[in-house]
Amino acid sequence: MSSRRSRPPPGRSLRDKLTLLFFGVTAAAFGVLYFLVVPELEQNLRDQKFEELARVAEGTQARFDRLTRDPDITAPQLDGSVTGISNAVDARITLLGIQKALGRGPDDFYPISDSREERDVPLNKPLAREAVREGDLAFGGVRFRGEQLGQVAQPLIFEGQPSRVVLYSRPFEDVTDTVTFVRSRMLIGGAIALLLALVGGAVVAQTLARRVRRLEVAAEDVAAGHYVEPLVDSSEDELGELTRAFNGMQEQLRRVDIARREFVATASHELRTPIFSLGGFVELLRDEDLDEAERLDFLDEIAQQVERLKKLAVDLLDLSRLDSGSLALDIDTVDLAEVAALVAGEFKPAMAEHNTDLQLQLPADGVAARCDRERVVQIVRILLDNALRHTPPGTTVRVGAGSDSAGAAITIADEGPGLPDDKPVFDRFVTGGESQGAGLGLAIARELAGRMGGSLRANSNGEGAAFTLELPEARR
Repeated sequence: MSSRRSRPPPGRSLRDKLTLLFFGVTAAAFGVLYFLVVPELEQNLRDQKFEELARVAEGTQARFDRLTRDPDITAPQLDGSVTGISNAVDARITLLGIQKALGRGPDDFYPISDSREERDVPLNKPLAREAVREGDLAFGGVRFRGEQLGQVAQPLIFEGQPSRVVLYSRPFEDVTDTVTFVRSRMLIGGAIALLLALVGGAVVAQTLARRVRRLEVAAEDVAAGHYVEPLVDSSEDELGELTRAFNGMQEQLRRVDIARREFVATASHELRTPIFSLGGFVELLRDEDLDEAERLDFLDEIAQQVERLKKLAVDLLDLSRLDSGSLALDIDTVDLAEVAALVAGEFKPAMAEHNTDLQLQLPADGVAARCDRERVVQIVRILLDNALRHTPPGTTVRVGAGSDSAGAAITIADEGPGLPDDKPVFDRFVTGGESQGAGLGLAIARELAGRMGGSLRANSNGEGAAFTLELPEARR
């Protein structure tokens, strides 16, 4: 069993990193809200208050202009008018007089009337000077009797010169209270959010880390040569995809391992007979009493066994590559009639020696299919070799090609004894009659046909056998 790696130090594991990431993102979001959004909220509330005071000042300017132009108004009448306007607009109003400074000093201001009729008034001389200097509304604030006031100063013009300044005041404590309330709630909510982020992040991170750790342990077991049951992970995220890819990789490795073992077992089984046979003939050839005819017979037998070994080696290699899934295919448009004619030409000498008539029934315009040309050539060779070995001398082997609704096809038919009823001819190591083959050719042919999206069928009517290779038809 492979050794397990020790647990990473605190702060370096995937779980700890993801937990800290969740916590950090939540803390950053809270910081943005607390230090940027809340001050902006406070400023917006103050701006709304000042806009309301500005509208009040603009709405009452005409009345204060009339009071300023009235030379006969008495102090009690002025106080009453100021108080009435203040009650109407819900703002404290202080009417200031302007005392012109001698020389270059700043003007001074003194209260003429106040809506509260108090000696102590929220006098804001810098704001009043700004309003006089600009000739327009000025906005500001002052702390008066422990209370924060927002103020708007409005200059009154008489005979082209500023004569008085109206100071409108409203408490801004509700703004402060609102912002304080929001800050406190945000602090509470932020603390809860950080706690939830810490706990939730730890749970999510632990789940992800457990899934990663499971993959790590499984990979270590596979690396040590152990088979691991497929990991179950139905998630559609990247880890789920990785788990499915891991299962596919392990299945591929398992197939390669099985193919390797089967290859070794098959090779040892199938090679034993010809190798022992070769050894026996070699021993016989050492006998000095052999005549020339016997020696030539033994050499012919040795040549046949060598040829059998060569074919067996190629078949075993192809079978191993098919089992491991490492066989590469080059799919293209192929003319099956041309391939059938080409391979049939290779077999004409052998057919003639066997006294077998080879008939071609191929369309002149060809038969187009989507397949790997070299693999189709290999399959046709296997089928023709199989027909030649099982067909009695003096019979006929027919090679045809065509297409129908099922696709493009090549058919090779012989007049031999037909197919055995008790043997699955496409299984490995199944041989018919007294055949000297290893029984791998048809198994390889069917596997190659399936890999190209086609099939290989066998039919027998008692007077011979017909093998049909069907492949996807190419669109013209």
